[in-house]
Amino acid sequence: MGRKVNVARRMREIAPARFSCTTSRDIASVNASTALRTYLDFEKPVLELENKVAELKAMQKDGKGPQIADEIARLEQKAKAALVDTYARLTPWQKTLVARHPERPHALDFVGGLIEDFTPLAGDRYFAEDEAIVGGLGRFRNKPVLVLGHEKGSDTEKRIKHNFGMARPEGYRKAVRLMEMADRFGLPIITFVDTPGAYPGIGAEERGQAEAIARSTECCLRLGVPIVAVIVGEGGSGGAIAIATANRILMLEHAIYSVISPEGAASIIWRDSNKKEEAATNMKITAQDLDQLGVIDGIVKEPTGGAHRDRESVIISTGNAIARMLSEFDGKSADDIRAQRHERFLSIGR
Repeated sequence: MGRKVNVARRMREIAPARFSCTTSRDIASVNASTALRTYLDFEKPVLELENKVAELKAMQKDGKGPQIADEIARLEQKAKAALVDTYARLTPWQKTLVARHPERPHALDFVGGLIEDFTPLAGDRYFAEDEAIVGGLGRFRNKPVLVLGHEKGSDTEKRIKHNFGMARPEGYRKAVRLMEMADRFGLPIITFVDTPGAYPGIGAEERGQAEAIARSTECCLRLGVPIVAVIVGEGGSGGAIAIATANRILMLEHAIYSVISPEGAASIIWRDSNKKEEAATNMKITAQDLDQLGVIDGIVKEPTGGAHRDRESVIISTGNAIARMLSEFDGKSADDIRAQRHERFLSIGR
């Protein structure tokens, strides 16, 4: 409930004129249709138009403006055009903001939409369970698979539970345990990457964070089963690489993949985090840049306005892309799969 109030307050700050409705019922209708959606700063023109449409629809529903259907249609077209124009020219920093959008689908959303009979598996058998990385067995289009992914969480409680997708050493040791099990039973592996990076806390460092990431990366390289990784939001540093050292790497259209965050790079290079936009541009972190550089193998197109505006369609498109990638390894031996993965990474930058 608090979140709705905060979003509504933010909307009033951005465009007070939108709330000049004649009754509290009209305001409630506007809130119901738009206040639950999070808008990024560069989406303000779209926000204003969509709120105006919501206001007019509320008036029409109450019988106060029966002759405004044409105006509603005109504004809806204008809002759609504004959204298309905005997303056609996103800067790398704006793509970073879209990749971090709180309503963007996360690993468990993809698992729920693509994996049947999913059975979660927990624990690293050394120290503890790490909720930042989820994993388990299931069926992808009638084929048994192992699934791993970073989970950020969809609300405050779940974000805290999943540590905002930042895994500790036990998360990567759990990933190794599950990947080795998949290799033993000949199961293809699908990973969904969405993390700002591995958790940098003191306890994580004391328990061997760097070693756990290195062993997870090494495990990926020696498996004899195909691995398809999908960067669905942020692919941050070694925390992402640890489960993304795959035969095929896909990225959603507005996802990012980098060795460090733009803010971190700006702080190190210029000693000024305000240069984050310049860092994002120079780092080549977008799917389009990385596709040209040969770092990834394909881009999954997102709906206009980002994956959060139409989760179902982007999940289906992602499933189709994963299926195509996995089919390339049908009938191949473990040695061939392993060799292809090695060559894939050795060829980057040649």
